[in-house]
Amino acid sequence: MWNRETGRWTEAHAHSKLRGMNLPDFLPSASAVMLQGLVLSLGLIIAIGAQNAFVLRQGLRREHVGSVVLWCAVADALLIAAGVMGMAAALGERPGLARALAFAGAAFLAFYGWQALRRARRPQAMQAAADSGAKRIGRGAALAQAAAFTLLNPHVYLDTVLLMGSIGAQQPAAMRGWFIAGASSGSVLWFTALGYGARWMAPWFARPAAWRVLDGLIGVTMLVLAGMMVRLGLGSPLP
Repeated sequence: MWNRETGRWTEAHAHSKLRGMNLPDFLPSASAVMLQGLVLSLGLIIAIGAQNAFVLRQGLRREHVGSVVLWCAVADALLIAAGVMGMAAALGERPGLARALAFAGAAFLAFYGWQALRRARRPQAMQAAADSGAKRIGRGAALAQAAAFTLLNPHVYLDTVLLMGSIGAQQPAAMRGWFIAGASSGSVLWFTALGYGARWMAPWFARPAAWRVLDGLIGVTMLVLAGMMVRLGLGSPLP
């Protein structure tokens, strides 16, 4: 049952409801939660940034691509899981905080969407030269750089841990794993495409028009998700 006072599903009801579901009834709910995590992850990760430029550059150089892609994807998955589980524990006995974070998340998503739409009006390009004449670096050095681009970026803690964690923590306990799986899948898909498809994608990313379309789609998606978070904060269950 949706508890309008706390703005969350009661855990006992969530578990009993899931136990009473047949597999065909359960899959649509799990798929919807997984899709939400996937869309949110892709919306936040696809941007012009140092980490993406580094992965693209390694792909162009064909240098330790698998190791770099694996590190970025696994690091994202661990941060997402830590965010969801940590926020779930923090919000368990604090329904007021859960509601506040829902509104804060909605505000951030709306701002993020507005920024994406603004970028779509004045698109830039992401350049990542292959540097074919540059000295090759070892796998350890490549992973150290990937770790720095990932863990020393303050946005990773705001986007991946706090924002995605607070949204994932709003899900019933039995559904949080599906949210984490969907969000992690977004990272795997994006970094794999960026690293292994670098030589095909680099010319596309170098065209501002491509970023206009991409940022426009991201902006609309983030605004839709912001509306869903407002609905959640007001105490209405998501469909």
